[in-house]
Amino acid sequence: MGQLFICDHPLIQHKLTYIRDENTTTKDFRALVDEVATLMVYEITRDIPLEQVDVKTPVTTAKSNVISGRMLGLIPILRAGLGMVDGVLKLIPAAKVGHVGLYRDEETLQPVEYYVKLPKDVLERDLLVIDPMLATGGSANAAIEVLKKRGCSRIKLMCLIAAPEGVKAVQEAHPDVDIYVAALDSHLNEHGYIVPGLGDAGDRLYGTD
Repeated sequence: MGQLFICDHPLIQHKLTYIRDENTTTKDFRALVDEVATLMVYEITRDIPLEQVDVKTPVTTAKSNVISGRMLGLIPILRAGLGMVDGVLKLIPAAKVGHVGLYRDEETLQPVEYYVKLPKDVLERDLLVIDPMLATGGSANAAIEVLKKRGCSRIKLMCLIAAPEGVKAVQEAHPDVDIYVAALDSHLNEHGYIVPGLGDAGDRLYGTD
């Protein structure tokens, strides 16, 4: 079963409070989401393997560590996932970025794939699927399935806020995928919004209704 990791660093939790606040402006909301993404990826990449190299300092030659071989791919779910990508790239500028676009069919209420563009070497990369909200889990499961159908296997999921219902749905559908969140909230309301949540992340990122 994939594990749930809550990134509870004090700086993340502090900034998350202002992300939740309905009075936070679009400009500040966008900046805060960017900052939290940077802090979260610091935690998420803690297990990246290292290898030793020789480096010449101004004093002598020393053995020091660099990240070993494995490369990262970022897969934001359009459109809200885009708001977290730049924050991750600040720490890992060499990561490549793919995109998965999904919309919800009004009759079946199921996510439908409308756009997929992945790095050519996606199969060689550890992939981080990015979406601010993990509510029902429908979009996350669909995006992960998109990647698996194309042969990808090393996948993690990164979200700001999750509902228990969404976590359960992803763990049941994709037990090999670890989930990283800044907060696990109480529940989903009758409209499918996370409670207490932060509202619609896409609308708050881009100033739309």
